Amino acid sequence: MKMARQKVLLEICAVSLDYAIAAQSAGADRIELCRDLACGGVTPDPHLIEAARKHLRIPIHVLIRPRPGDFVYSADELRTMRRDVKNAKDLNMDGIVVGVLDQGSRVDMARTRELVEFAHPLPVTFHRAFDETASWRESLEAVIQTGAKRLLTSGLRPRAAQGLPTLAHLVRESQGRLSVMPGGGINPANVVRVVRATSAREVHGSLLAPAMRNATGGADRISQIEMYHRRVLKVASLLRSMASK
Repeated sequence: MKMARQKVLLEICAVSLDYAIAAQSAGADRIELCRDLACGGVTPDPHLIEAARKHLRIPIHVLIRPRPGDFVYSADELRTMRRDVKNAKDLNMDGIVVGVLDQGSRVDMARTRELVEFAHPLPVTFHRAFDETASWRESLEAVIQTGAKRLLTSGLRPRAAQGLPTLAHLVRESQGRLSVMPGGGINPANVVRVVRATSAREVHGSLLAPAMRNATGGADRISQIEMYHRRVLKVASLLRSMASK
């Protein structure tokens, strides 16, 4: 008897409660909560975190990033990040998403490890700051040494679909030590190719079409959320279909 494959987990990045609820109803397995995706995302407002916990049943991981720009942080910024981690823990979040680099664009193991230990028992995802580093192999080993449980990466390229060879290497090299989650430009047209090429067991996407990033309100916003719901539903359906084959 042929055994069904394990379904690939779908994490969706959401910047509002409406979008998070739409993603959940469409079949997302986990939410990464943040705000201001135009700059790559920063830490969400505590009120959004609290509202998301109240309305969502699926796990919620919170992005901890105090500002746009690079990932080299001052002592004051690191204190802010610790405060935000504590707030996420107090509001019963399920995980933390963070990344710290040093002045040489290498993974800052010491400072990231401090945040990982402070976040305990919540698991930590090291985010796409990884893609600003020069060597995937060196950076992977550094991330593993921090104690992070997951790595979100596009394979050191702007989009995951462009970094498939590196992503495949990362998945293979990290087995049993870290979960590698491809992200960056994941959509219904490429998600199957990304999963097949990398053998990843989870993927990450915002699934926002360009027009959705500029929705202002009223009927326009409602129509954009409906479109977003359909896109998440399509990706979730494709991943389920892969598991059944």
